[in-house]
Amino acid sequence: MPAFSLMIQGTTSDAGKSTLVTALCRLFYRRGISVAPFKPQNMALNSAVTKDGNEIGRAQAVQAYAAGLEPQVDMNPILLKPNTDTGAQVIIQGKAVGNMNAVGYHEYKSIAKVAALDSYQRLANQYQAVLIEGAGSPAEINLRARDIANMGFAESIDCPVIIIADIDKGGVFAHLVGTLDLLSPSEQDRVIGFVINRFRGDISLLQSGLDWLEERTGKPVLGVLPFLKGFHLESEDAVAKSPIKADSKAKLNIVIPIMPRTSNHTDWDALRLHPEVQVILVGANETIPPADLVILPGSKSVQSDLAYLRQEGWEDYLNKHLRYGGKVIGICGGYQMLGEQLLDPLGLENQHANTRSTGFGFIPMETVLKEEKQLKQRQGQLAFAANAQVTGYEIHSGVSRFTDETQITHFALLDDGKNKENSEREGYISPDGQIIGTYLHGVFDHPDALQALLNWAGVDHAAAFNYDQFRDKEIDRLADSTEQNMNIDALIEQCQNFQQ
Repeated sequence: MPAFSLMIQGTTSDAGKSTLVTALCRLFYRRGISVAPFKPQNMALNSAVTKDGNEIGRAQAVQAYAAGLEPQVDMNPILLKPNTDTGAQVIIQGKAVGNMNAVGYHEYKSIAKVAALDSYQRLANQYQAVLIEGAGSPAEINLRARDIANMGFAESIDCPVIIIADIDKGGVFAHLVGTLDLLSPSEQDRVIGFVINRFRGDISLLQSGLDWLEERTGKPVLGVLPFLKGFHLESEDAVAKSPIKADSKAKLNIVIPIMPRTSNHTDWDALRLHPEVQVILVGANETIPPADLVILPGSKSVQSDLAYLRQEGWEDYLNKHLRYGGKVIGICGGYQMLGEQLLDPLGLENQHANTRSTGFGFIPMETVLKEEKQLKQRQGQLAFAANAQVTGYEIHSGVSRFTDETQITHFALLDDGKNKENSEREGYISPDGQIIGTYLHGVFDHPDALQALLNWAGVDHAAAFNYDQFRDKEIDRLADSTEQNMNIDALIEQCQNFQQ
């Protein structure tokens, strides 16, 4: 079949771009079409690590999974990880090139675009179809110059575009008409149609609006996708809320602080979906409730997030929580916060070199931020639970060392999947068994590790839950719904005709 590309752009952030690309990846894969996801520029603190040690956006890793592929760096060549309100770490083809403010990156875009086009071309040469995800909205006038995330990229490679809007937000017709009107004539010409996402109710009540939209714009509505109750897909950036469970089902209450620069928040997806666990996320100025287990998550700016936690009263809370027998897990940045000292001699997290922060002091450890980031996929066994497998990935700049090597019990024994005799000891468990620290993101994803950690936290005979199987069923549910409400074969033909 002739190769083609298709770009999904949205009227707003969180309109459903990632979701639609995921659905189409699975539907094309089912048809035997070799398809790759691609996002030229992503801004998110939720990332993934490829097998060869590169960093890409989490959404593209999920889309690769839907397409039956191993994630690779070309699927997301530009990743921006905000570390302040006006600046971000810039990652080009999997490797950090430095921190830039918004103005500096705007000037850098012409260089970044070369990398994006280079990665796209490799995918286009390798696969029959490339499904491209835009970022934000193409109608953000202030970002049109040097655009590499939306129409600027579509124009460069001459591909068709679908615009998706979320009707659940309200104002869907204004969003679609307004977005199209703000595009240039050539950009409008490449829009092959609209998709309306998250519709609830009787579609016959929407039909008059659809007819008006098609007459007003001259563009067809390619599909109206229904709201899927209870649907789960790993979030690209926004922190997903936990499902509310009946009190009788929750055997464990977990409290997690949401900090200004919380990263890799999919770490607790398996927990919030587990039928016996209640996860409570605590934001700024909110009362911290009692908990059985507290998880300190990863952070893109560990020292500033540590200061935030102190300001919000978490230090006193943690001391009391542990005094009364509660459990604590620190993951990556949260692990570093549990130590004694955090040092940033190069000023990697802020503009001032040689900064030093005092940690919570629950682990005899100090962490020094280094320029080179650690990016690894990991596997092994939990040291405290015989035969419990654990998988995950590391993504951090800090290098930690224990200041007192006596009575150190490690969390996991990790290997490279080939030589288990040379296992690496990772992480920490306190002598009283109340505190765990680890650099492993995704530590709850493997069913063995999840069950063992729930048992450690106080859940006797924790129910088995396989997160990977759950995710696969949800992608299939999404794909089935999309196929019922879009003509996929006609869409493929339309894309092929556009690029002939």
